[in-house]
Amino acid sequence: MPARRPEILAPAGDLDSLQAALASGADAVYFGLDEGFNARARAENFSLARLPETVALIHRAGARAYLTLNTLVFEPELAVAEHLIRGAAAAGVDALILQDPAVALLARAVCPQLELHASTQMTISSAEGVRFAQGLGICRVVVPRELSVAEIRKLAGQTDVELEVFIHGALCMSWSGQCLTSEAWGGRSANRGQCAQSCRLPYELVVDSQTRELGEVKYLLSPKDLAGVHAVPELVGIGVHGLKIEGRLKGPAYVSATVGGYRRWVEGIVAGAPDEARLKWDLAEMSLTYSRGFSNGFLAGSDHQTLVEGRFPKHRGVYLGRVRSISGKEVLVVPDERPWTGALGLGSDRPENPAGQVSSPLKGEPTPDAVDPRPGMGVVFDAGRPEDKNEPGGPIFRVERRGEGWVLGFGNPGPDLGRVAAGQRVWLNSDPSLARRVEGMLAQGEPEGRIPLELKVSGAEGSALRIQASAWGHESSAVSPVPLAPSRGGGLDQALLRDKLGAFGGTPFHLAGLDCSGLAPGLHLPVSELKALRRHLVTELTVAVEKGYRRTVVETPVVDGVRASHVERVPAMPAVERARLLPLCRNDAQLEAVIAAGLPEVELDWMEMVGLQRAVERARAAGLRVTIATVRVQKPGEEGYDQRIDRLRPDAVLVRHWGAMMHFLERPSGQPRPVLHGDFSLNVTNSVTASYLLGLGLDTLTFSHDLDADQLFALLEHAPAHRFAVALHHHIATFHTEHCVYSHTLSNGRDFRTCGRPCEKHQISLRDRLGLDHPVIVDVGCRNTVFNAQAQSAASLVPRLLERGVRRFRVEFVRESQEEAARVLSAYQELLAGRLAPAEAVRRAAVHEQFGVTKGTMKVLSPPAAAPR
Repeated sequence: MPARRPEILAPAGDLDSLQAALASGADAVYFGLDEGFNARARAENFSLARLPETVALIHRAGARAYLTLNTLVFEPELAVAEHLIRGAAAAGVDALILQDPAVALLARAVCPQLELHASTQMTISSAEGVRFAQGLGICRVVVPRELSVAEIRKLAGQTDVELEVFIHGALCMSWSGQCLTSEAWGGRSANRGQCAQSCRLPYELVVDSQTRELGEVKYLLSPKDLAGVHAVPELVGIGVHGLKIEGRLKGPAYVSATVGGYRRWVEGIVAGAPDEARLKWDLAEMSLTYSRGFSNGFLAGSDHQTLVEGRFPKHRGVYLGRVRSISGKEVLVVPDERPWTGALGLGSDRPENPAGQVSSPLKGEPTPDAVDPRPGMGVVFDAGRPEDKNEPGGPIFRVERRGEGWVLGFGNPGPDLGRVAAGQRVWLNSDPSLARRVEGMLAQGEPEGRIPLELKVSGAEGSALRIQASAWGHESSAVSPVPLAPSRGGGLDQALLRDKLGAFGGTPFHLAGLDCSGLAPGLHLPVSELKALRRHLVTELTVAVEKGYRRTVVETPVVDGVRASHVERVPAMPAVERARLLPLCRNDAQLEAVIAAGLPEVELDWMEMVGLQRAVERARAAGLRVTIATVRVQKPGEEGYDQRIDRLRPDAVLVRHWGAMMHFLERPSGQPRPVLHGDFSLNVTNSVTASYLLGLGLDTLTFSHDLDADQLFALLEHAPAHRFAVALHHHIATFHTEHCVYSHTLSNGRDFRTCGRPCEKHQISLRDRLGLDHPVIVDVGCRNTVFNAQAQSAASLVPRLLERGVRRFRVEFVRESQEEAARVLSAYQELLAGRLAPAEAVRRAAVHEQFGVTKGTMKVLSPPAAAPR
């Protein structure tokens, strides 16, 4: 049986890109609204007022419309979210792509038939996490970019939920939904659609407190772009439902090149005749429209040597060669080996990578075909100065072949060749012919004939001709106003009916099937009547197709009812009179400081879990109640992490991802479970999500770091304060990444099998442009977490939080010594006891005072006047 062709899902940041996607054969398009809750807020996007015509355009092209409401929702915005959901359902949107569970809960109340897809921002990375999504009514999960093909296969075998996989485009360095760099360093939130792209900034490497010189390599967190072509055959075999292209901030030429290229490649694979020669050319066109260099991403498993090149953070295109010489306005360029992509070659104690050691059976890195330069193409000269924002480059005026190389002639405007030197790399970074080709496609108007239509014809002599038509689940029928009469000739045979009824030129339809079994032979009906019947059917079906599948939309406000229904399911828990200081430790020295401080409980976050059992035993021997933090994310096959925590029988578990939450909640009847505390990484920003999670069985929640003080107190107006913890003091976890900076910079190894474990011998930090050193801590699975250099404090909020009823105050440590931890704990003990003013506590703890990461800079959306409140 031939494989089912997965859906090609295209990005659309504006109308031109949307039309380019449809013209190039996209099966579905995803896009956001100007009105908000859109993870690409900087794209041009679309308006709610014109959403019906946008959806109609997509549907007429035979594609599906997916609307991104994939950011977190603040408490005052719940009515806005409801308003947008209602507008999307009424406009005929096929599915919502969401991050916040509150959006799913509101959508189910507003329109039960509306499809819900879990965004990769939701960090659903395991079968247990998928079960949480299913409980919200989600039917499709966009899997994290960090999953390999093997892990996707395992996940597909554990669930019947549809899986969608990112196949092309920019890669995030952090796990999606778990990146807090934009807030911490840029004053705006990626979880709110305002990514500041901190991964594309330069950093210095600090090893054991000493700066390590890396030459041209400055962009240590800037991954190459994903081109997952080598994974497509396996993904088709697995049966994934969608292949998703990233790029809502890119233009129509990029969208057209990627959609067309992947459509051809997928169709060839499904047909058993993949065209690899055409694929190389398609990859070249994709490179010319936008590329930072292509890689398999994580689809082939971890390869810490190839994911990041580090020499540039922006578009390069197709590599041409190196400058041999410059003469006047001419530059001789000769090809050489592909640009450097290997290990940095740093350190003296790293092992060599064994020959043939690879992480996956996938082929090597995706490479575009060689492209000969042509007049009009653009080039950029890479001088190896990543800080140079105005690299020399410009359009080629003349090309002459010389030996194995090319003489490129430039005119005016053109590059400043005085800044170009022999040995510099040269890249082809644009081709105007691609833009002209897209313009020509768009000039042809809307795509036609994309929707299959089935006809069933019946009738007898003396009765009317009856035609039943169906397309995309919609049905229509038409009856001739005059009866069928005997024919003098061949009559209404299948050939005539196919010709007259199936003439769907200029419409969205093509004739996919014609059933004439119910029509008696030898009958006649004027051709004009057949055409009139066809026009009637087309008109009715076009209107139906434009509106999408049938659904009911509740017009009365639902926010209060949804919130109340979940609040009712929250088990009662007595309020706590005294405030609790919750120290979170990451090493033995910090644990000793907690014991010495006389605190009754401790949270243990042994990130690699090495020595965790010993720490648990030490804490218990000192009489402390023990909470163990789960890992931050968990992939298929990593269930053993939670099982290990189970075996240690902690008093409580700090739950950090949906899979762990479900693992500890899904206990057989009668089997006890520990107290469950939800951590900040669950991204709770409103009372609907909070009450839902508390109703599922979490005992407490931690406020999301995306909240500022105003938003936090707005949430508490509708939620029990004693069920929340606040991060009183912490180094915010900025990046949580699958990429190992230790392996990449201090070894030649691809993964933990070949890296030599430099993390056991060294400590790394990343120094930013302000001179701040951000610690890089190794996590399980060779993941890294980059913590903010400066600790921050919510001390000034403590009086208000205590008055409001909050009693759980977490203090987190990263690399603090025992003495430093003791000083911090003492300051906050005195603060909670009322013996120290907030300002003095901050001074004694020597921290940067700020709650969350935004200090109120985030825009809070207000509902329109007509929206229900």
